[in-house]
Amino acid sequence: MENTNPSGSENLNVNQAADAFLGMMDDNEGAPEGQPEESTEELEANSEVEESDLLEDESVEEVKPRYKAKVNGEEVEVELDELISGYQRSKDYTQKSQVLAEQRKAVEAERAQIEQAKQERTAYAQRLQALDNFLSQQNKGEDLEVLKETDPIGYAVKVAEQTQREKQLAVIRAEQSRIAQQQQAEQQQALQNHIKSEADKLISVIPELATPKGDAIRSKIREYAKSLGWSDQELSSVYDHKAVLTLYEGMKFRELQKGKSETLKKVQQAPKMLKPGNSSPNTKSSQDKQVMQRLRQTGKVRDAAAAFERFL
Repeated sequence: MENTNPSGSENLNVNQAADAFLGMMDDNEGAPEGQPEESTEELEANSEVEESDLLEDESVEEVKPRYKAKVNGEEVEVELDELISGYQRSKDYTQKSQVLAEQRKAVEAERAQIEQAKQERTAYAQRLQALDNFLSQQNKGEDLEVLKETDPIGYAVKVAEQTQREKQLAVIRAEQSRIAQQQQAEQQQALQNHIKSEADKLISVIPELATPKGDAIRSKIREYAKSLGWSDQELSSVYDHKAVLTLYEGMKFRELQKGKSETLKKVQQAPKMLKPGNSSPNTKSSQDKQVMQRLRQTGKVRDAAAAFERFL
């Protein structure tokens, strides 16, 4: 039997065994070799990390305050960010509305000034025409040849007065011509603006006119209008986009009707399709007629049996 006592030792009594066990307990109280104790810095760092995690959790769970605001007459609760964003949008909209209102007022004021200037110019042209008529009447009714023979001094005075009136008439008529040219230029400009506006409206309802196919569509509209009796002169004076739209829709309807008639014609001309299994739909009928005709001619039982089989 193997000896479990240490080498060179003798049998221990109870007290010696107890002392040996206590000595072993004292040796085990030290830290094991190779496993250093955690430092104070590491413990503090772990504590700080745990505290920061707790703070983050508290910030995530924090409830944002809500404020009452009126939207379309109704009171609702919104967060601060939404409240600020709504205020900024409202302020921006208000500023833009004010700018548009000021621009509209400026346009209206300018339009009123232009209208007033036109009225004053019309009144001025009327006064010029009245002066023209008056001065023209003054030069009539004077027989200068007779006055030249009878009253040379009076003749010289009348000639001078007539010359002066002619100069005044020349100035008046030059001013009338200038006003007429100005009015004509304004009318031309107004007409060009109207044509452009109507052209924009026409493109908005017929977008194809703004594509490379636009010229071809215009040509078709013109051809359709001529087929209805429109003349070139009438077509050249059509500025209303609604009139052109009506012609365009009429043209499209005619093309649709023409396409339907051509399709129907093709369908009617197409060969009839046979049902499956019927290579010749009239063959059986003609054969039945021949069998019945033979039966009527002969009256034989064999022909009757053949006719009966045809109907099975």
